[in-house]
Amino acid sequence: MNDPDERLVFSGVDNRTDAGLPAWYERTRPDADPVSFAEAVRRLPRATETTVAYKNPYTDEWVSTERFSAVVEPSRLERQADHRQPSTDGGTAAGRGGEAADDPLFHIPTSSYAIINPVDVYSPLEAVLRETAYEGQPLGDLVFGEMRQYRGGGEVHMDIMFDGLSVTLPERSEPITMGLTSGYDFFGNHAVYVEGFARDTACANSIRSLTDRETVRHVGDVADFDVWWEQLLEQVGLLRSDLAAFIEDAQDVTLDLTSVPFDLEEFYSLLEFPDYLATQAATDARANAGDPFAPDMWTLHSGATYALTHAFTGKEGTALDRYVRTANDILFNPEATLEQVQRTYADRAAAETDADGQTGIESQAALAQLERVTDELRDQVSQFEAREARLRERFDMSTE
Repeated sequence: MNDPDERLVFSGVDNRTDAGLPAWYERTRPDADPVSFAEAVRRLPRATETTVAYKNPYTDEWVSTERFSAVVEPSRLERQADHRQPSTDGGTAAGRGGEAADDPLFHIPTSSYAIINPVDVYSPLEAVLRETAYEGQPLGDLVFGEMRQYRGGGEVHMDIMFDGLSVTLPERSEPITMGLTSGYDFFGNHAVYVEGFARDTACANSIRSLTDRETVRHVGDVADFDVWWEQLLEQVGLLRSDLAAFIEDAQDVTLDLTSVPFDLEEFYSLLEFPDYLATQAATDARANAGDPFAPDMWTLHSGATYALTHAFTGKEGTALDRYVRTANDILFNPEATLEQVQRTYADRAAAETDADGQTGIESQAALAQLERVTDELRDQVSQFEAREARLRERFDMSTE
């Protein structure tokens, strides 16, 4: 992913918490100087409204209007008025973002827009973390993660994880740590959102969008975030057991590459990953497969998440979401994955038909071969779709 303007790493809910980063996470952020979650939230830029004006070219005068309001960062307005340069505010910086970090203006909404500042959303979470326990420990002692700022802090995405709240797979010592990912922006593009999230500590792969996205739009009254966070955190434990079951079943479903008309890299290409991501995913899956000629669905999913976590060159947010959904289908809905592979392969074969509309014998044989393999695997993966529907239904019901 594109590097953020700034990255804030946090550990523990507040300064009264004696918490450090897990060793595996510290290795991924060796230069981090973590602060508490509460302090990180308060370091994020906030927004307020101010008057908008337009210039009359005939009189060369500025005319204010109440029809629109500008969404601006108040401390930058103050610095601008004082002709001072913005001061550094700690954290683990990954570049300051240039002029975007100095510009007070975030956005001029064209419709009804209610500002929801980070303290509005995440301060209620602090209280919930102090009051909610996992195996006798407050989640406030276990919380860690990072906040990533883009476009001068007008767009923020964060990973919120809990040390010890994890899935441990058989024959593997490194756990998969559970948590949530959340974010928002002040540009009218991203409502406040939260999704189920996990991080595979063996390879630092981010497993995103484990649940449907829950959102609170920047319109109308601010929601009751205390109850919202309580319900979401309750589901993290349920998601943990469901994820373990999905992975165990996915390890039993293998794709025999000797029986299909494509190699491992082309498998990801048929899922419409760009060539550079398909290459990275195939390399990782091949390296981690028990049998490189017959990788299981968990290994194929892990290859995809490796590529998206460590090689994706696009922007975090919408540009990433489509590939995340495709990667997650490999684990949660293998039948849909196989159908997409078959459909894309058939489309490519059709594009190669000759002038008389005849598909070559080689392509016909390959399509028949792929259809046989897909039919054989379909019976093995039919239970995935039903389980995924139950998981998402339960999560949706709990946050109504």
